[in-house]
Order: sequence, then C-alpha cells, then structure tokens
Amino acid sequence: MKRRGLLTLLGGGAAWPLAAHAQQAAMPGIGFLHSQSPDTNADRLRGFHRGLKDSGYVEGENVTIVYRLADRLPLAVDLVRRPVAVITTLGGIAVILAAKAATTKIPIVFLAAEDPVKLGLVASLARPGGNLTGINFLSGEVVAKRLELMRELVPAATRVAVLVNPTNAADTETTVRDVAAAARAIGLQIQVFNAGTIREIDTAFANLARERIDSLFVSPDPFFNSRRVHLALLAARHTVPATYAGRDYAEAGGLMSYGANVADAYRQVGTYAGRILKGAKPADLPVMQSAKFELIINAPAARVVGLTVPPTLLARADEVIE
Repeated sequence: MKRRGLLTLLGGGAAWPLAAHAQQAAMPGIGFLHSQSPDTNADRLRGFHRGLKDSGYVEGENVTIVYRLADRLPLAVDLVRRPVAVITTLGGIAVILAAKAATTKIPIVFLAAEDPVKLGLVASLARPGGNLTGINFLSGEVVAKRLELMRELVPAATRVAVLVNPTNAADTETTVRDVAAAARAIGLQIQVFNAGTIREIDTAFANLARERIDSLFVSPDPFFNSRRVHLALLAARHTVPATYAGRDYAEAGGLMSYGANVADAYRQVGTYAGRILKGAKPADLPVMQSAKFELIINAPAARVVGLTVPPTLLARADEVIE
C-alpha cells in the first residue's frame, strides 16, 4: 500500500521514521489511526499529546507513536502486527470499525461522533466490556441546536441544504436522519446534497445556489473538515449562510459553528491511552462524553452573506471572530 509511510507532523516538520528495534522494545507503542493527516489538524494533535502528558507520557521519551493515515483495514492490521500496546482511532466510524475488525485483544480508544452503544462498539457507556472504550463528542445530539441557532441567525429561512459525503455511508445515514427529525420539529424543509470529491462540492454549491436554498448544514465529516477553507470560500461566493460542527470551520472563514471542542476530545483520548499504558483495562473505563461545547461566530463571514448577527446571539457566543 502506497501511503504506509509515517507522517510529517506539526510546525517543526520532523519526520518520524520507523523506530529502531531496541527503542521499540524499550518504549510502549501507541498506534494513531486517522483518516486525515494530523498536519491538517495540528491543534487537535496538540490536544492528544497534552492528554498523554497529563498521564505521564511524552512521545520520544517514554512512548513511541506509530502514525497511520487510512480508514482501511490493512493499515489497522499493520498496527496489530507491529505490535502496539494501544490503538487510538480518530477521524470517523470507518476508522473505528477498521481497528475493531483487526483485533479483539489490543486495547482501542476511539473518538466517536455517534452513540457507541448504537454503533455496536461497546456493551454500555458505563461498562464497555471488550477491548474498546473512548470518547463520544455528541455531534449527533447537537444537530437540533445547530439548526435552532441557524434559524435565529436567519429567521426567514424555510429550506435548508444538508451537505453529506456519500462515501461515508454510516455517518451520512445518521446525519440525514437526525437533521430531518430536528428540521421537522421547527418547521424547516431539508434537501440533501451529496459530495465526496472537491468537484462534487463545487457542483453541490452551484446547485443549491441555483435552487435558492436559504441556509446550509454541513455534516461533521472528516473529508469536509479537510476542505473547510474551500467550503467557506464557496459559501461566501454563493452568499449561502452555513453552519458547521467545529470551531476550525469558523476559524477557516465559515459563518458559524456549534459543537464539542474536538481538540479537548483529542486530549481525553490521549489521557485514556496513557491510563491503558499504565495498566487500566478498556472494559473498565467508561465511555466519556465531551464536556466542552462552544458557539463560534465569524463576523466578517456574516457581513459577506449580508447578515446582521442578533445581539442576543453574539452575547451567547463563546467567541466572535472579527
């Protein structure tokens, strides 16, 4: 497989080569399985390292981290064969399922947007059982809140476009179901637009602009996160008010985001990985839920699409980007 090399990380650009056999024997290893390069989310990766440090582990000093960029089973199997002491899975349900299919013995710490019990990852939140535990950052549960906030920002809106990635079938199905239910409750109509490539994103925006959609709900998909600047530029070009799941979209020029602080969720994953290295069993570590939720508003983006943000909404924002 072509993308099996380790990744270049963070601002220093240091490339982490395969560690020497003696170093691997001296230090426990953590597998870091992700569908995106950590370079694209440096703040989140710093959160992961912060959690490890809180548990007493620093990369290169007393722990080795093996980075793999994929959501496919072979790279999860590669981590199992190395082997590593614990696998962390970030970047969507496909990544989690790949790791789960690869091993029933190596502990896995996941970051899941949906209910891990419904996904079949754990027996219960309090007593996961098996070899998986992790963090649920509740993106599905905040769908209704995101729509309510957008309705407050665009009170005349009646039709909402929902942008989803059809290649991420499990997450897409859940998002469409949750948005449809929340929209019905407040009298909104939705129209689903599919995009799994950059060209399809461009096409989706052209179509929703032509159909005069009032606002846009972007699903919390790893692919969209990696294209957040492109999404923000298209929303501005087509003057479409859009809501996103995480602050990194608003920081990239998106209008408004509401959801869990994902960097803090990464910190929690790092903390759990460290606890497992110290001897804790995944079966005994309850699935944690994100504790930090934040509303971020990008004021220049609002002006570009011709909106005046209500003072009541500004007052509730955790941050207003000027």
